Amino acid sequence: MPHSLPLDCHRKTPMNTGHRKTLMNTEMRLVAGPSLKTFLYRCSSVFICGLLIAPLSIGVRGAEAAQKRAPQRKPVKVAKQAPAPKPAFDMQELQTQVMLDRAGYSPGEIDGHRGTGTDRALAAFQKNGGNSASLPGDALTKYRITDQDAAGPFTPDIPEDMVEKSKLSSLGYSNVVEMLGERFHASPNLLKQLNPEAKFAAGEEIQVPNIAASVAPVGPPRGTQANQTDQSSPATTTVTVRKSTSDLTVTDAAGHVLMYAPVTTGSEHDPLPIGDWKVNGVQKDPTFHYNADLFWDAEPGHSKATVPAGPNNPVGVVWIDISRPHYGLHGTPEPATVGKTASHGCVRLTNWDALKLAGLVRPGTKVVFAE
Repeated sequence: MPHSLPLDCHRKTPMNTGHRKTLMNTEMRLVAGPSLKTFLYRCSSVFICGLLIAPLSIGVRGAEAAQKRAPQRKPVKVAKQAPAPKPAFDMQELQTQVMLDRAGYSPGEIDGHRGTGTDRALAAFQKNGGNSASLPGDALTKYRITDQDAAGPFTPDIPEDMVEKSKLSSLGYSNVVEMLGERFHASPNLLKQLNPEAKFAAGEEIQVPNIAASVAPVGPPRGTQANQTDQSSPATTTVTVRKSTSDLTVTDAAGHVLMYAPVTTGSEHDPLPIGDWKVNGVQKDPTFHYNADLFWDAEPGHSKATVPAGPNNPVGVVWIDISRPHYGLHGTPEPATVGKTASHGCVRLTNWDALKLAGLVRPGTKVVFAE
């Protein structure tokens, strides 16, 4: 590293040949004069400083080079604290759903989570005098799985294709958990969350939603169509399905609500046929007559097929036929989708709500499809 010298060390002797001797004599006098000690002192100072500074400079450059050669360490990332896991279900919501189910205002599938079905059922319950704060303390109960429960028979592998489904002998429940879910109006996931260690085997005791306290409404007595059209008769019931709120209400002649349930009401391709209709009849455990010509989304080349009966039949465990051709009210193999997805124009309920509805109608019962 270059070092600055004192000013005297940088002076040059002027080169003038005419006065060379005089200049040289002058230079000699300067050197031999009193400033010689100063000159020597300054030069020796520079020399000593240079010796001291040079190693320091070399050390700095060496440190810099070593730093460049050394592998750069990546900054250590501080692990983020994982958020607290959300509860598998909300106990208060489960109590609310059980309360509504018992009162005849079905929230749909009980899953312990707040949703549109629960909100609408709760609003209807309150509108008709229900107390939303009267949550049951016994929303859960114990159930022991029987040998018959575990035996099935089950249909574990159900194809999506209608023609392939028609080749099966029956469309039973996929497994014991699905079967128990429908029995207790609960989602299979909720049953697993309530019983995390359960194997769902015969003899095992599990926790389930306590819907056993549900009071089924008294349906109209069996009679003719004339009985159902007589508005003065207390046995007359009316089924009203509303497209805007995706729900169904059954009322008696006095306007009392006998049943409320969420429903799926058609789609853009197959809209709900608005108007007044009548019940033609009720068929439990129906087969499903598949006709590709009636389905806009049918697979090309599909032929007609008869799909066997069972809870996983496309129309569930019951078909309520109405006076509009090819339309009816029925169950479903997928209760979690009720009120959330589209149908092919018919009115779809959970299997348990469809069975309940079947007990409240007779041939001639008025069915209103409204906006």
